[in-house]
Formats: sequence, C-alpha cells, structure tokens
Amino acid sequence: MARFFSRPIVGIALVLATILGAGIYFASRQTAPAPASAAPQAGGPGGAPPVTVSAPVKRSVTEWLEFTGQFAAVDHVELRARVGGYLTDIHFADGQMVQKGDLLFTIDPRPHEIALASARAKLDQASSSRDFAGRQLSRVDELQRRDYAPQTLLDQRQTESKGAGAAAEAARAAVREAELNLQFTRITAPVSGRVGARQISIGNLVSATTTPTLLTTIVSQDPLYFTFDMSEADLLAFQRVHGAVSAQGQLDVPVELRLMDEKAWGRKGRLTFIDNQLDKASGTIRARATIANTDNFIAPGAFGRIRMPATAPFEALLLPDAAVVTDQNRKIVMTVTPDGTVAPRPVEIGGLIDGLRIVRSGIGPDDQVVINGLLRARPGSKVTAQPGTIK
Repeated sequence: MARFFSRPIVGIALVLATILGAGIYFASRQTAPAPASAAPQAGGPGGAPPVTVSAPVKRSVTEWLEFTGQFAAVDHVELRARVGGYLTDIHFADGQMVQKGDLLFTIDPRPHEIALASARAKLDQASSSRDFAGRQLSRVDELQRRDYAPQTLLDQRQTESKGAGAAAEAARAAVREAELNLQFTRITAPVSGRVGARQISIGNLVSATTTPTLLTTIVSQDPLYFTFDMSEADLLAFQRVHGAVSAQGQLDVPVELRLMDEKAWGRKGRLTFIDNQLDKASGTIRARATIANTDNFIAPGAFGRIRMPATAPFEALLLPDAAVVTDQNRKIVMTVTPDGTVAPRPVEIGGLIDGLRIVRSGIGPDDQVVINGLLRARPGSKVTAQPGTIK
C-alpha cells in the first residue's frame, strides 16, 4: 500500500513547491524599490537641447548652368585610296601626330606612269591631227574665195578641223587625269592631327572602285569641340542673360569646363554654336563650345562637364545645403527666435555656389538659421542657440 501512494504524493509535493516559489518571487518584485527617474537632458536652462545657428552669408554671386557633354574633333577624316594598285610603303607609326601634307602611304606608281606616257602620246597625235586639219581648212577656204573649190568641201574641212580640235582637248584632259592618278599614288595627310591604326599592310592590293579601301583615320587635336544638349528652360535662361543668337550666327560666350575626374573648373572655352531648332522628341537643343587643347591631353570622345553664366552677378544669401530640409513640395529652413523658439521658414532656393545653397527668398540677412542639430530643432519647441560659422 505504501508503494502504491508514493508517486502521487511526490507529484503533489513538487506542485506545491513550484507555487510557493512563484509567490515568493512576485512578493519580492512588489517590495523592490522603484528605479530612479531619468536625469534631465543636458542643454540650456530647463533642459532645452543645444543647436548651432548662424546668419546667412551675404555676397555677390553668379548662377551657372551646368551640363554633361562630350569632346569631339573639329576635323575627322577617313583616309581612303583614290586610285588602285599595290601598297608599297607606309610612312608613319600608328598613333603618330602628323602635319597637313605629310606623306603617309605610297601605291606602286609604275602603272600610272605608263598611263601618263600613253596619254601624252595621244595628245601629241591629236595635236598633230588638229594642226593638219587647220592647214587643210585654210587651203580650201582660199580656193573657195576664188571659186576654185565647192562650198561642200569647205564645210567638210571645217567639220574636220573642229573634230580634230575636240579630239585634242579630250587628249589633253586624259593627260591631266593621268597626272592626277599618278599624284594620288602618294597619299598625304589632308589635315593635321593624330593618325589612327593602319587598316592595311604593305603588299596588299588597294581598291578605288565603288567602295574604296579604308587606309587609316586622322582626327585633329587642337582645338576641340565640346557638344552638349540643353533643355528649353535652360535655353530661355541663357537667352535672358546673353540675348538671342544674331542673324549672322555669331556667338562667343565664355564658358568653363572640367574633365570627369577634375573638381575645379580650370579649363576655359567659348560657346560658339547653338542649333537652329529644338528636338521635338526630347525637347532639347544641341550646343557646341570650342576649347584649346595645346597639350593634346584631352582625347576626342572623352566626356566632361561645362558651365556657363545663367545670371548677371547679384547679391545673394547663402546657407549650407544641409540646413535646407524638404517638407513635401516645399523647402524649409529652421530659424531660432530671440526667446529660443524654433520657427520654420519656407524658402525659395537657387543653385549651389562653392558648396553653399542660394536662398532667393524667405529669410533675411539677420535671421538665425539652424545649421547643425536639425534633429533637435522641432517647430515650436525651445532650444539653446549656440553661435556658429558658415564656411
């Protein structure tokens, strides 16, 4: 009988022990001392959080229009053969700078020398026939005046003389053509610039038929064009300052450029061309500036940035760009009143000048604007304003 009741008795004892332990735990929780209240937030009087404020910077500035564009060579020539023949010589190294008139390729001139000699011989023959026909015409003309020759014979001699003269002119033209073909066996640079890689090797047959053989390319290096697209709004802003393009198409506006890895606008150029119409699909217009490249550092095809004056110099208020916050579709800055209250001000902003944002309207030159600690500056709350400096 003792063995039968041993297991239930043990189970009941464990349950009672668990309940007793839980009661002691909750009793100790109720009698534990309450934690100390949080210390007041550091700051000014009454625990107002600190923020850094400053008046806007006032100075004379010029707003700029900036665009991304691409450098392009003023002259780009695909050098192709004008006469056929075997290529005998190449007189340049790939990538070499060449001057206008430099000899680049030589095609075997011997067949063209033979053609020129044959054309000159035919010219001599045609000239002799023309002279003979002229003498014949003179004799018949004299006989006809004395009524010793019929008019039909005179007409025949006149026709023969004109035909012989035409044949001589045709032979002379053939000589000129043969001379040109002989000159074309020496292929020279039509412009100064950097020559590309040769597209054919010595010993190959050069063709000058329907699709002339491409030999190489030449692109000019100095100066370069910089082409870019501006929107209709940017075009109107530009014309408000600089006026419309003259009827003669004259345009000469100073611009500044930089390469994609450059920070400073250290390169100077001139805006010299704006296209005659806006693109209907994109609503943009093509423009082009000219820039010197005396050191040949800029490669045609490289990308860069360009900027041009969008306004005349004017007095502006400047703030750090981080001090301007966005509230839906508005731009706002936080100002601090003399009693330490945060007052938001809607503003109209402009472009960036040396890292500072132009504020067109909404604040005055003496307003204290929060430039650091914006997360602690809630509208209507109290803050401790600490003076700062806008760099």
